Amino acid sequence: MTTPAAAVHATLDPALQALLCRMPKAELHIHIEGSLEPELIFALAQRNGVALPYANVEALRAAYAFTDLQSFLDIYYAGASVLLHEQDFHDMAWAYFQRAAADHVVHAELFFDPQTHTERGVAMGTVVQGLVSACERAQRELGVSSALILCFLRHLSEEAAFETLEAALPYRQHFTGVGLDSSERGHPPEKFARVFARCRELGLHVVAHAGEEGPPAYIESALDVLKVERIDHGVRCVESPALVQRLAALRMPLTVCPLSNVKLCVYRTMAEHQLPALLAAGLCATVNSDDPAYFGGYINQNFVETFAALPQLGRDHAYTLARNSFQASFVPAETKQRWVAALDAVFAEA
Repeated sequence: MTTPAAAVHATLDPALQALLCRMPKAELHIHIEGSLEPELIFALAQRNGVALPYANVEALRAAYAFTDLQSFLDIYYAGASVLLHEQDFHDMAWAYFQRAAADHVVHAELFFDPQTHTERGVAMGTVVQGLVSACERAQRELGVSSALILCFLRHLSEEAAFETLEAALPYRQHFTGVGLDSSERGHPPEKFARVFARCRELGLHVVAHAGEEGPPAYIESALDVLKVERIDHGVRCVESPALVQRLAALRMPLTVCPLSNVKLCVYRTMAEHQLPALLAAGLCATVNSDDPAYFGGYINQNFVETFAALPQLGRDHAYTLARNSFQASFVPAETKQRWVAALDAVFAEA
């Protein structure tokens, strides 16, 4: 289990830490398969008769020493192999929603990777319906709203992405958009230009991972070729001042994942993270957990560790990041206004 955010850093001002944890927020960059904790992986493996290449939970967690994105993905796909039935997908998402609610997440937009499962013979409907049932339960029992974003694996072909889209269309009402994830190096956004054009024709929201391991040029291609509405990660935009200015002018949201960036060696330490520079430049940055079971923490843990390591971040930055998460979400304007009002109330009380 990951360490509770409330117990992480005695050096962070207690009032600020409490505010970070208590403030309402949206999570816009969460790979639901990346929330699969080792304990649940082993429970599902036992339930489904799946043999794992690790002796126990401790051995699996000990393998979480990543040197780059690919070394993480190798373990990520092994973990996903235990997901076979609708109930498995429900249980995985429900476990995430319980943690999200405890972190005062009021809305989550979940990435899911159907190709990770359909390539193993799991039906598209099994994946979608299991996730949808958990989303409905989260709204009903926890008051957490959600949306699903279908992601294409960029290390696979554009043809495979088209096949996945066609297989998903019978479930179109259950996902609000599409994304692009997996190995960034060597797989530029241009590779998926036609499939994203088709998704836009279908009225789907479009987002893409860019500028984490890939260069700033990938962010530009995601904007110009894929015509995305959000950039997932995007932290390497700081290498191009012109791109930073463009992103600021567009109010283009960046779904930043600080613990992930450190765990995957984008930055050596959290103290080197460029989140303060992104905010200072007026970018619509947000904080998210990415693959929290693998990267050391859910959304509050990301907030607490980031603010503890970067003392220039304070109360105003916390408010901006939470407000940005609402403004960048794919929900109606009146819903965003309601969440911002709740955020204002928490800050007024603090």
